[in-house]
Amino acid sequence: QLQLVESGGGLVQPGGSLRLSCAASGFSLNNYAIGWFRQAPGKEREGVSCISSSGVVRNFADSVKGRFRISRDNANNTVYLQMNSLKPEDTAVYYCALRNYYCSALGTFGSWGQGTQVTVSS
Repeated sequence: QLQLVESGGGLVQPGGSLRLSCAASGFSLNNYAIGWFRQAPGKEREGVSCISSSGVVRNFADSVKGRFRISRDNANNTVYLQMNSLKPEDTAVYYCALRNYYCSALGTFGSWGQGTQVTVSS
């Protein structure tokens, strides 16, 4: 069973930064695209960003462009989401998930992690 584990969430003030991690348990991420998604209370889950197995980045959310950056470290079997200039509207549970090789629509991803809460508030 493919298992992903998110970490790095927390409470941060507006304008602050966090780095989320998505680690694979028991398998290699090398051949998988990894996507970051988020779900705010009362809203549908939305895509944030994705990185393919070869490192090609696809951003799903215009609202995070220039502020969030996805990267992968295959040696450490981890994908990161660096979040800068955080805003209250970024508050959500953040999830990572995977699919084979290439980024695509949210519904094609699987092996969702349990999520990590990000709260942006003063």
